[in-house]
Amino acid sequence: MKKDKYSNLNEILPSLSSVLKEAIQAETLEIKAVDKMCSRFLTASQKHPELSKAEFVIYSPYVRKADHAFEHFVFVDRIGKSICHISGSEMELYGLLVPCTNLRVSKTFEHEQSEEES
Repeated sequence: MKKDKYSNLNEILPSLSSVLKEAIQAETLEIKAVDKMCSRFLTASQKHPELSKAEFVIYSPYVRKADHAFEHFVFVDRIGKSICHISGSEMELYGLLVPCTNLRVSKTFEHEQSEEES
């Protein structure tokens, strides 16, 4: 049985919906921080002003590049409240994402990962 990936997800993003939390913990969806200084982010913010409040983006790491236009990205603020959803046809995430330095990978998850690699 897989363990939760992040030990402090609930504390960092208390307003994040339970469905998104569970999907992130199960690695069905991925969460990354947004690089607000990235030119792609600045351009997208002009079209979607609400993005200025976004701190994180949640997306599927499993969508094939050919299907990217059909993907939806969920942008959330610093406590996990949904800001907006933007489709892959409107924006690309490449170059826009940085690791979430405030999320801690749980020790049990790391242990399971190392056992799987052995």
